[in-house]
Amino acid sequence: MLRTTTSPGFWCECWTQNLDGQQTLALFGAYDACDAVEANNWVATILRTISPALDTAASAKAWERLYDHRIDTRRALLRREPWTVSIIHASTRITWTVRPVLFLPLAHRQGSELPMCAYDFTPARHE
Repeated sequence: MLRTTTSPGFWCECWTQNLDGQQTLALFGAYDACDAVEANNWVATILRTISPALDTAASAKAWERLYDHRIDTRRALLRREPWTVSIIHASTRITWTVRPVLFLPLAHRQGSELPMCAYDFTPARHE
């Protein structure tokens, strides 16, 4: 039997953009977090990992977020408010977003018969 309940969580994304106008906004990575702590830790782990490679200003902003704003961030996420932080390194803006979402369960396909229309679909071949 298919469950129709949703579960609360957070959708986390990392976007990059070259500020010289040559590149549009691009999704670099995404992560589904089960709770506010996990979402907060996802961003903190990435900032700690990349901060040694950042220029001085971007590294300072990353560490400011890690130490001075982490409690405020966690409180906002516990209230299920969206949250964003950006840093600029050289000519690249890196932006992390965390948004509250409701995750839908996926249907389990084993042991159940698909509707007949499922067999009518033929994927297009790209050559």
